[in-house]
Amino acid sequence: MNRRDVFRTLVGFVMASLLYFGGMDRSEAAQKAAPDKYAHCAKACNDCLKACHACSQHCASMIAAGMKEHVKSKSLSDDCADICAAAAKITSRHGPLSAAICEACAKACDACGAECGKSPDMKPMKVCAQSCASCATACREMLKP
Repeated sequence: MNRRDVFRTLVGFVMASLLYFGGMDRSEAAQKAAPDKYAHCAKACNDCLKACHACSQHCASMIAAGMKEHVKSKSLSDDCADICAAAAKITSRHGPLSAAICEACAKACDACGAECGKSPDMKPMKVCAQSCASCATACREMLKP
């Protein structure tokens, strides 16, 4: 999955959520998920953001050393970090688009985690893959009624 696919997915979910949540006020949207789900998801997204940044820096150093196979994982880590940042911000304030961003975040984490999981012998990539898995799980919990 490349950046365009992740971005298209994110935009699609945001647009669908605008249609779905458009008539709801914030209190109605907040009732869709328990408050502890919001806090748990926001923390998982923030933790994943940090792990993705560390992984991106690691991959940048690997690329500079001539290991071009890290280009994809760096790119996915950068995108995933940005989506996690948005998800952490929106869910922490119980935003009405929490479901949309969480669905996109879970998919981004799946892609990033799968790529970083290919290098479990490199600690930043292993930590990123684990954090992505935890974040995707927390985001999917947000989507449950």
